[in-house]
Amino acid sequence: MSDTEIPLVFDNIITSGPEVHLQGAYCASCETYCFPMQEKCPGCLGELQVADLGNQGRIYSVTTIRTRAPLGLPSPYSVALVDLTDVPLRVFSLMNPAEAGSYQIGQHVELHVATLGFDNNKETCRRPYFGALKQLQR
Repeated sequence: MSDTEIPLVFDNIITSGPEVHLQGAYCASCETYCFPMQEKCPGCLGELQVADLGNQGRIYSVTTIRTRAPLGLPSPYSVALVDLTDVPLRVFSLMNPAEAGSYQIGQHVELHVATLGFDNNKETCRRPYFGALKQLQR
């Protein structure tokens, strides 16, 4: 089974194409974005439409956890609140396990997807995560 045949940890959280982007929702009524996709807008309970949220951001807050990781993730691992570049939204995200402990507030990051850990059914899955932006794109 190739890496792309391994299912995502959750459906409809990324778009695939030349670049991987987060997929979320947008409410035209209150001009709010959310991630992941929900049935109704968390702000006004309005209808939501699928929205491309982009694939880059900046770390708002980050921490590294050095205890045993859940769901077969490597230890230590870092998680962060990331302010997305393309839309006004802050998301909670796993960070690249190979770079755990090296992140800083304000650092530019980009989205990746890889086979990483397992899902709630103990099946191998792919997960989106942010990692250090190798080259700042302008």
